[in-house]
Amino acid sequence: MGATDYGGDLGNRGEGDMNARRSPDGRRWMGVGRSAEPDSRAAASAAARAALAGPEPKLLIVFTAVHHDGAAVLAGVHDVAPDVPLIGCSTHGEIGPGGPADGTVTIAAIGGAGFSVATATAEAVSGRQRVAGAELAGSVRRVDDLAHRVLLLLTDGLVREQETLLRGCYAVLGASVPLFGGAAAEGFQRCGPYVLGGERVLSDAAVAVTIASEAPLSVAVRHGWRTVGDPMIVTGSGNGWVYTLDDQPALDVYLDRLGAPPEAYTDAGAFIDFALPRPLGVQRRSGVEPRNLGNRVDIERRAISSGTAIDHGGLVWVMTGDEESILAATDTACAEAVSGLGCEPVGLFTFSCSALRPVLGEHGVRRENDRMAKWADGAPFAGFYTYGEIARVRGIDGFHNQTLAVLALG
Repeated sequence: MGATDYGGDLGNRGEGDMNARRSPDGRRWMGVGRSAEPDSRAAASAAARAALAGPEPKLLIVFTAVHHDGAAVLAGVHDVAPDVPLIGCSTHGEIGPGGPADGTVTIAAIGGAGFSVATATAEAVSGRQRVAGAELAGSVRRVDDLAHRVLLLLTDGLVREQETLLRGCYAVLGASVPLFGGAAAEGFQRCGPYVLGGERVLSDAAVAVTIASEAPLSVAVRHGWRTVGDPMIVTGSGNGWVYTLDDQPALDVYLDRLGAPPEAYTDAGAFIDFALPRPLGVQRRSGVEPRNLGNRVDIERRAISSGTAIDHGGLVWVMTGDEESILAATDTACAEAVSGLGCEPVGLFTFSCSALRPVLGEHGVRRENDRMAKWADGAPFAGFYTYGEIARVRGIDGFHNQTLAVLALG
């Protein structure tokens, strides 16, 4: 890649400009651009032009509202930077300069001699998640031998058993390379999420990039939920569904524990509204992790679903939280990611959950963004509202619901 400077000298940018930053040694930078143009191609071109803020651009990551035409978005980016590697996905809202947004194209770029990247694509993922994960992780073999690496993944949010995909990554990478990413969303518009890989718009697919860096890369993830009452045993489950808890119909046990209103027992819409701020907590080695129940329910079979595997024989809890507990988790995740660098960040990727938005409301979502900006402290940050967050810093698993996952670049 040549040393073309797409956006001018970052050294001339003011300290309060959160759209771009260069490392003190000048060898790494990150920039973020956003456009609310209704025309997909024009929006992508404008966002890419703003993001490409330094020499030797190495990677573009595109977060686009699902109503934008993916092919036109790719064309718009290639109009500006035809030779820069690219991955991206559709969103349930975009995180970036000026606060949370809906309907934009938001693009993050990284570059400089201190970064090396390699992208990968896996198609027809359903039914071969583990193999697909191994294919994506193979990109780690094509980056320069730098001290720090992370595998960043964007997956189709409608693919089931995403933990299995991550286990495929782990089989190749082991514990030495952290995982970070998110599941593409569709804004609850039922038009289908998509991922972007190179010059293609894909479904039932996943894209990834291995980022290698001379400086530290730090991943953190936190949730703001607390358990209620005693644990329950999963006595019947499969394919993302939980059929029985403590040998009783799972739907009824869950609702009984929380004193739910009568309509939640008989109406799917009422159940989903009730369940969104009340996830199911699953016991993991790292603690109790929330699983969102606000997407599918089977009233007739009295079954609940998080869309991810909840193992037979496992311990689960009902969980609750509120705006303040979620925002406290935002602070903790950002603080852990930034402090893990041991230096000033050049930028952050911040992936939050679509299921947190109705819990937080518009005011709370803006407060969440303000917390991210506080911890970025003048560095650019970008991300999206996902159908599931990916963050693995220890252990094999790393797929989360209703959390904030943060990747800090040193």
